[in-house]
Amino acid sequence: MFDFCFSLRYNIRMISEEKLKILTEGAKYDVSCSSSGSGRKNVGGMGNGYAAGCCHSFTPDGRCISLLKILLSNDCIYDCKYCPNRAKADVTRAEATPDEIASLTFDFYKRNYIEGLFLSSAVTKSPDYTMERLLLTVKKLRTEYRFHGYIHLKGIPRADMALSREAASYVDRMSYNVELPSEASLRLLAPQKSKESLLLPMQTLARDAQIFRAEKRKGLFLPAGQTTQMIVGASPETDGRILRLSQSLYRKTGLKRVYYSSYVPVVHDSLLPDLPVGQLREHRLYQADWLMRFYGFSAEEIAPTEENLPLEYDPKCAWALRNMHLFPIEINRAPLEVLLRTPGIGTKSAYKITEARKYCKLEFEHLKKMRVVLKRAKHFITCNGKFYGAKQQSAIKGFLAAEEQSNSAVQLSLFSDGNNAQKALTGQL
Repeated sequence: MFDFCFSLRYNIRMISEEKLKILTEGAKYDVSCSSSGSGRKNVGGMGNGYAAGCCHSFTPDGRCISLLKILLSNDCIYDCKYCPNRAKADVTRAEATPDEIASLTFDFYKRNYIEGLFLSSAVTKSPDYTMERLLLTVKKLRTEYRFHGYIHLKGIPRADMALSREAASYVDRMSYNVELPSEASLRLLAPQKSKESLLLPMQTLARDAQIFRAEKRKGLFLPAGQTTQMIVGASPETDGRILRLSQSLYRKTGLKRVYYSSYVPVVHDSLLPDLPVGQLREHRLYQADWLMRFYGFSAEEIAPTEENLPLEYDPKCAWALRNMHLFPIEINRAPLEVLLRTPGIGTKSAYKITEARKYCKLEFEHLKKMRVVLKRAKHFITCNGKFYGAKQQSAIKGFLAAEEQSNSAVQLSLFSDGNNAQKALTGQL
């Protein structure tokens, strides 16, 4: 991936290639590391985390590749059943020094290998010891190396909050991963963690950030906010319960994003499923999450508490099918909030409709030019009283499921032409 040998030749404090391989491999299961920029400007050093300056490099399947994603150590005292680095796992252990990580990040940034750093760690010796070393690493980068690029730091549960607060003044984003959606599952699969040890730091940092901005203090305090991650399928919680937890986190801690990670059996344990969950369930949760954040839906509307999201079609279609008494809507009269709840009409299309209909009556051909997905939308809308969709709910379900299958037959690429690539980028439903 990187020209490690070239870098090693030019910096005697650089981490060894073997250690680097172990620590980057151990970090790959954390998916909460993407960036949307932080507002951190260069004030006389190296790098810039301003606006969307980070994570702008993507692979064709949508993965961001421009952050150096690494562990400070994979030698963990915790024994979370699902974790490949757990205490009882038979894996090669490695630990880097704060100087090694700082030097590596700075060197890779200068060579244009990366745009920023995602730094995490297994809990080594104690939570406080681990958090102290993470803090020392980011502090060195900011003060000694004068690095002003993007830094995302993974917080350590049960560590002293004073350490977390200080770290938040140096980094752009922090995350405390919830991992499992209930206290019961944490007790069973991650006994050293608790709901309080994960949620309390998030809530405290959110309050501190509000106070910091209200008092207009100098400097920055978590300018890119907080994120978290949940493992889907390692424990029995339904999608309905997962979405209610996500909704609560958004409301109480102001999270920027909840990430969902499909369970993959990388380790064997009698308490864990033997088969992977599959990415379709994860995909449906991301779609539902998008509805909560940008379309005005609540978790209660999207899925009943004890149910999973349907796999046959997306969550907005599922909601519409449960509420057919609200449809069809008339495109030329429906308010914006109703348009946003209509399958096949995304946020951009909804705003285009509200603007265009000020000047003329809209027809189906106009909607097609606005990139409305008419294969879905036609079952739920009329244009000037004209309706071209199916009239029976069973038929609508069949058409929606068939359209979903035809779309999933081709892998979406961010670099291909057409509406599918646009939907992959914007998440519109």
